[in-house]
Order: sequence, then structure tokens, then C-alpha cells
Amino acid sequence: MKAPQNHLKHALKAGRKQFGCWLNLADSIGAEIVGRAGFDWVLVDAEHGPNGIRDVTTQLQALEGLNTSSIVRVPIGETWIIKQVLDAGAQSLLIPIVESAQEAQKHVDAVRYPPNGNRGVGAFVARAAQFGTLTDYLTSADEQICLIVQLETKAGLEALDYMLAIDGIDGVFVGPSDLAADMGFLGNPKSPQVQKAIANALTRISASGKAAGILSLDDSDTKKYLEHGARMVGVASDVLTLNHTLREKAQKWRS
Repeated sequence: MKAPQNHLKHALKAGRKQFGCWLNLADSIGAEIVGRAGFDWVLVDAEHGPNGIRDVTTQLQALEGLNTSSIVRVPIGETWIIKQVLDAGAQSLLIPIVESAQEAQKHVDAVRYPPNGNRGVGAFVARAAQFGTLTDYLTSADEQICLIVQLETKAGLEALDYMLAIDGIDGVFVGPSDLAADMGFLGNPKSPQVQKAIANALTRISASGKAAGILSLDDSDTKKYLEHGARMVGVASDVLTLNHTLREKAQKWRS
């Protein structure tokens, strides 16, 4: 049996827009609730959420079989954590703060088995190969991995064209908050200079044929980003939605 088909990878390759939700609560029940809400994808965030490898694994288990794709954002672009997350069963990865073609290529190598990469061969004791029951996993896994690198700095902007030329990168995801901070506009991603840089990046990514992605919790911004070619957009967050909705309800009735 082969590795499962990665529906997100194929949808992005076909040019279909995919909308998703960030998961920062590090909770499997919360992940399942969001996974049943109807998003195209949900992202387990191990960079800005209290998610260790076991937390990531339990959320992937909670999301399995639901009509939504799972992505894991690793805390750092290091081969050792990429290997653990892949063995836990993730097929789509978001790698934060990628600033050069060399870094991007290193991540491509980390998600592919030899001779095409350097992913460690331990799948038959891991959840990724269903603990050995997916007998053809090793020969089919590479083609189902969706690798998305995150553009969050001025250095990343400068290296964008080089990264877009790398085979094995499925998409480039713009991080507005970190990019704004690196450009000197900490806490102000809506600055005209930042928005101009974002629009330029999305247009270039889309023109390359790779998927352009961005996190956008403002509907008016989302519409603009879609016009610039974004087709993978995070439009919600479990923490922010819970916080906003509960505060609104409490204020309504306590007032």
C-alpha cells in the first residue's frame, strides 16, 4: 500500500484556492472541532503554540479521516524536527523564516528519502507508514509531501526568485507580522510599504506556478491578496476566534 494522497498538494497544484485555520491551542479535541468546521486545511502550529511532538501527533490523529487537510508548522527549520514531524504522519509542512535558496534546498532534502534527499529511513516503526502496514510507503512518500516555505524577512524577499526556482518547493507563504517587524514596522503589517512588499511577493510567487500563501484575518485584506494571486489563505485562528467570541458574548450580557 502506498502513502495516502495529499489532497492539499494536488488542490494547490491544480490552482484551486484553499482556505484554512490556525491551531494554537495544542489540544486534540479543539483540533477535531476545527477540523469539522469546513475549512480546506488546518495548521498545527508548533512555532507559536505549546506543541511538542506528542501534541502534534495527537492532533494529527484527531484530524485523520476528516474532510480537511492537515499542515504542521515546525518550530524551526531543522532536519531533526522535520524528520520527527514526518514520521508522526504529517504530509504537509510549513517551514518558518526561510531566507535563502540554500536553506530552502536543505528543507527539500529533509523531506525526501535517499537518493533524492536525506530523510531518515525509520517509517516502519512510525505512524507515517501506519507502523509498517503501508508496505510501499518508502517508494511513494516523497511525491505526497507538500513543502511550503515561509517568507518573513527582507532577506527572504531578496532570495525569493532563487527559492522559486527550486524543485520540491510547493509554495511560499508570506508572514505579514514578521515581515513588517523586519522592515521596521513592528506591529503594523498594514503599513503601505509592507503591503506593497506583500503584494509584490504574492504576484511573483503566483507567476512562478507555485502556490502563494498568506495569513489574513481581515476580509478586506484577504480579497486584495487573492487578487494578487494568493491561493492558500489562513483566514481564522482557534485562539483569536475563541477569544473574540467569548469576550463579545460576555460583554453583551454583563452590560
